[in-house]
Amino acid sequence: MANNLRSIFETDPDAKPRPKQNFSNDVVGRFRSGRLVGKQPESLNEWRVTTGDPSVADTIAALMGGVKEEWDTDKEDNLQVLTESASVEIIIENSDAIDASMKLFGFSGLTHHCDGVKYLSDEDPTLVGTSCGCPALLEERKARAKSGKGPKPSIDITFKLAAAPELGKFRFNSGGWSLVNVLHEVIEAIDTVGGRQEDADGKVTDPGKPVRATLTIEHVEYVTKAGRAVSYNMPVVKVLGIYEAAQPVDFPTAA
Repeated sequence: MANNLRSIFETDPDAKPRPKQNFSNDVVGRFRSGRLVGKQPESLNEWRVTTGDPSVADTIAALMGGVKEEWDTDKEDNLQVLTESASVEIIIENSDAIDASMKLFGFSGLTHHCDGVKYLSDEDPTLVGTSCGCPALLEERKARAKSGKGPKPSIDITFKLAAAPELGKFRFNSGGWSLVNVLHEVIEAIDTVGGRQEDADGKVTDPGKPVRATLTIEHVEYVTKAGRAVSYNMPVVKVLGIYEAAQPVDFPTAA
């Protein structure tokens, strides 16, 4: 018997069903603090959540406000919710759930990946672990990144929603320098509250317990000494305490 089904999707590839994902293990959605309007980036005052799972989008809309809708993307997270919440209570497993490095992307993809001092990856494996050549001073790093000649921060935080941990893991990525400035404080707070333990050689003997935290889009405004008004949004992570599965959660919503 011939299989003639293939030709249907050859003529209409957009109608081909997406493969079902194992959302129990994978990241089920992304929290985003901005979007593209045409070709221009727009900073948002409330969280935008994207996912490929309609039930996840429905739960986000119910918890955080907003409406599930499709958006133009070639990625699997083709649904978005423009929520009405600037803050969300989350569960961070331990500080290993935060991945931070410096990255520079070009037309061919990732062209520079380091920890600020040494290469973490490269097309030439012999360079991994050697000096990346980035300047030592923070302002010089920022200048090179702004000019497109140097890498900028790439901070990934993986977490679950305290109000619905059964949904699975979400991810937030930040390329902002503001989070870099306080990242060591966030990691230290997670380790201290969670009870992370290391031996004398620095080997982790206990990664620590999960912690409760808030992930917030915070609006900052100030006037410089020269009289210039500055306004921007920044992500803020605040550790609240140990996460207990049975504890009630007050989910922040828009006023």
